[in-house]
Amino acid sequence: MNVLITGATGFVGRNLLLRAIERGQRVYAPVREESKLLAQLKAEGIETTQVKPLPANPLQWPTRLPIDTAIHCAGALFERSLEPYLKTNVLWTKAVLANLPSGCPAIVLSSQSAGGPTPEGKLSREESDADDPISDYGESKLRMERMLGRSRRSRLVVLRPPMILGPRDSAVLQLFQMAKGVIRTKPGFKKKTYSFLAVGDLLNAIDASIEAHDSLSARYYYVASKQQFSDVTLLNEAANCLRSKGVNLPLPHALVRAASAVVDSSPPLRIKLPSLTRDRVREILAERWVVNPSLFEAATGWTAKSTLRESLAEAYRFYQSVGALV
Repeated sequence: MNVLITGATGFVGRNLLLRAIERGQRVYAPVREESKLLAQLKAEGIETTQVKPLPANPLQWPTRLPIDTAIHCAGALFERSLEPYLKTNVLWTKAVLANLPSGCPAIVLSSQSAGGPTPEGKLSREESDADDPISDYGESKLRMERMLGRSRRSRLVVLRPPMILGPRDSAVLQLFQMAKGVIRTKPGFKKKTYSFLAVGDLLNAIDASIEAHDSLSARYYYVASKQQFSDVTLLNEAANCLRSKGVNLPLPHALVRAASAVVDSSPPLRIKLPSLTRDRVREILAERWVVNPSLFEAATGWTAKSTLRESLAEAYRFYQSVGALV
């Protein structure tokens, strides 16, 4: 099987790439930096001819790509305004799909952010709820989905995962680094509640989407674990992996907003703390990000297996093995 994977040097795409190699699949990977992709494979101890790097610009791809399935994971995550989000998440996605072979099934990863937080008065967000993104990132993902809805490509599935946890995720590494400290900060005094999905379960959801492709009819599907947790639980579970003892310190929302303004004004800080931009802080301050995966489960038979503790433990073992946690 030949598969095209965008975002192969990112968190989800990199895990997908490694699974595809393990399965003996041929992978076509559009990347900005071929050297980065090859360096990551080398760091994993992999030397293979199964991976064919492609230019990031789809117009430079070969006319006839011999691929059976496309999995689109790439996207802009931490920009300072709507325009650069749209350039990548909408226009580049449109170009990717336009240059896929006719009839090639495509799985596109969107985000819970396209829908927005759980609607007031509800325990979880479902596909039937009106979309209400609260960030430029979420707005760009929603516009991407609407663009996909206007496309003529019939064999297309859009997945909306929530927070994704697992090995090779820089955000999880930052969580562990914070959990090592005596003081662990959290935004706001009220408890915030989240859905999540282990990266391995997401890969299985993508497999399920490919297998059930022709029978999936919804515009998009939420995919998530049924386990919910609070921001305090997340900090405590990360600290437990490290066997670290500390205190969780709530920070006023006003202070978090002020910190995001400082980060936005400093390029070095934006690189170090990408999730603390003013745009993404709008999402951080919302109190409930819970989704219901029942529609996708009923359509495919897929269910998430990993718990929060198992997902963090897997990520912790990975970062220990590569010497990132000392």
